[in-house]
Parts: sequence; C-alpha cells; structure tokens
Amino acid sequence: MRKKFFLLSATSCLLIINACKKDNALLTTPQQTNTDAGKSHDKDHGGGGNQNNPMPSLYDFITPSYVEAFLTPNNNPATNEGVALGRKLFYEKMLSNNSTISCASCHKQEKAFSDPRRFSLGTAGNPGNRNAMAIINPGWNTTLFWEGRRSTLEEQAHDPVTNPVEMANTWPVAVQRLQQDPHYPDMFEKAFGTRTIDSTLVVQAISQFERTFISFNSRFDQQEFLGQNVFTAQEARGRELFFGTARCSGCHKSPLMTDFGFRNIGLDAIPADSGRITVTHLSTDYGKFKTPTLRNIALTAPYMHDGRFSTLRQVVDFYTGGVQANSPNVAQGLVTTPIQLSDHEKEDLIAFLETLTDNSFVTNPELSRPNP
Repeated sequence: MRKKFFLLSATSCLLIINACKKDNALLTTPQQTNTDAGKSHDKDHGGGGNQNNPMPSLYDFITPSYVEAFLTPNNNPATNEGVALGRKLFYEKMLSNNSTISCASCHKQEKAFSDPRRFSLGTAGNPGNRNAMAIINPGWNTTLFWEGRRSTLEEQAHDPVTNPVEMANTWPVAVQRLQQDPHYPDMFEKAFGTRTIDSTLVVQAISQFERTFISFNSRFDQQEFLGQNVFTAQEARGRELFFGTARCSGCHKSPLMTDFGFRNIGLDAIPADSGRITVTHLSTDYGKFKTPTLRNIALTAPYMHDGRFSTLRQVVDFYTGGVQANSPNVAQGLVTTPIQLSDHEKEDLIAFLETLTDNSFVTNPELSRPNP
C-alpha cells in the first residue's frame, strides 16, 4: 500500500518572499515542517492568485507506506510549477561558465543520478577529488556531500555553480543569462510569483526537483515489503548474509539502506582525504565519510568517496580482507570482528545487492531531460 503526502506552508505568501534576495546569498538551514497526508495536489498553494496568474499547485509526493515521510523546508514548499522549473534548471548548461555542463552532466539518470567516471570533470576539463554521490531519496538526507558540509538540498545546489573545479561561474552571470532567456522569466513567475530571477530561487527550484528523486520500486521492495516471492535462491541467501553474518545492515539500514552516519571504514592506514574533520574540526572525525545508500548500488560504480573500486566484488573483497586496522578512527567492528565470507557467499551477497536496482527510477520520464 502506498501513501501520498503533501506540504503545508506557514502562510500563503511563502512562495514569493525570497524574490528580493541577493544573487550571492547562500541559503541557511530553514525551519522545517511535517508533511500532511490527504490534501489534493490540484488545490492552489495558499490563497490569492487570479485567472491570469494563478497560484502554484502543491506537488504530490508519493512514497510507500513503510517509509516515513521526509521533512521539507518551510520556506520552499514543492509545487508542480517549481518542480518543472527545477527539472529544466537541473539540465541547464547555461549555469556553467562556458555553457558546457549542467547538474545532469555529473548526475546521470541512467546511473541513478551518479557519475560513472571516478572523478567528474569541470568546464576546464579538470577532475575533482571525489566521486560524485548518487542522488537517491535525497529528501531524507540531513547532511549532503561525502563529508556532510551542507545540511539542505538548497545549500548543496548552490555550491557547484561557483566551484572553480566544477561549473566555475558566478551567480550574477548565471542569473543574467536566465533572466535574458525567453522562457525562464515566465517559468519563475509561475513557480514563485516573480519574473525577477535570483540565485535563491534557482536553488530552491532545483531542490524541489531533486526531492522528487524517490526510489522504492526494486525487487527488494517487492520481496521485503509487498509480500511478493520474486527472489531466486541465490538472492535469498544473499539477503540472509546482508542482514546476518555479513553485517551490512548495521550501517545500511532498511528501508533507506543507510543510517546517514559518518565512518572511517579503514580504506587507508593514513587517509589522503581527511573527510568529516574539515566540517566538525574534531580529531575523532578524521578519515570519516558519509555512509551512502545502497539503493541502485549496482548502477552507481565506481565505489567509495574516491571511486577506487570499480566493481561490487572489489568492495566485498575489501570488507573481507582489506580493512586497514591501524587507520585512525577506524570502525572497530570491522577490526575486532572481521567479516569472513566464502567466494560463494560473496557472489550470493552481490546477487542480493543487485535486487536493490529500481529500473523505473532510472527510466522515469518525469526525471529525464525536458523538451527544449
């Protein structure tokens, strides 16, 4: 059984209060509100509006009944118009300095919005130093990026445009291009009630779109939650290992397949990338990185924060024999009780991981590049 849930706004004018914010403003973490089930997505958001310029209509998020609704920013309620605008912006190359890359350049739908390259390339052709994280069920995340340096999708969407290794642009230039485009002012007016574009509204729209990246239609979901007997014998054995002796579920908790924690899993005796410590400045966070979701994991190679493993077998082999016990702040469970699996068990585990693929997610036309 599936459930629908919707956003409540604090007042009917929340859609337009940010129209005058400066283009270089970085959003801070907004107050959040619980979602509310049972309201029609066809109703206008709040009061006001007129026949010539109707108010935006609330977006209808859909999640399965076995997943708690995520929290949504009070100052950025999702609307159908905002999501449509965010979708266009997600694929918009004008946001980069030379109009050659977009968000989708490094977050490809067919790869569950990840990058099959070890390191993404910016507009100058220079690589970054971390693998681009997949965007899957981002509405449930309270920290973004491998080291968790951002706490909202709005903050996350702001960074790539001005990052010199990525889009290498400035917000005033990006906004000017959008403002001069024949289509964008109309779309911003429909979504936010203003034809005046700024960086705050851009990242709000992109974030609204990204919150629609909901993925719970895998064979694992069918077997685990919907009572359908779809697993092979090998996949069933792999499931028992995942939740049992392989101890994967200790960090990759169902149904989101992550606990959103930060750990040093012992990739290196001396981590070249210091990780979470750059955010918290705590020595106990040296070498720690965010635990990613395992949903669609078969599609999101390469693996780890630096993309060092190209296959799931390499990942499993690492956990069963490659953990560096002397790495600082290493997760002690991996050292004191090493994971031991036979070759057959490793193949069973990988077979189970492949059941986490949601083919409808990576082919959903509502998430694909919009028509020009």
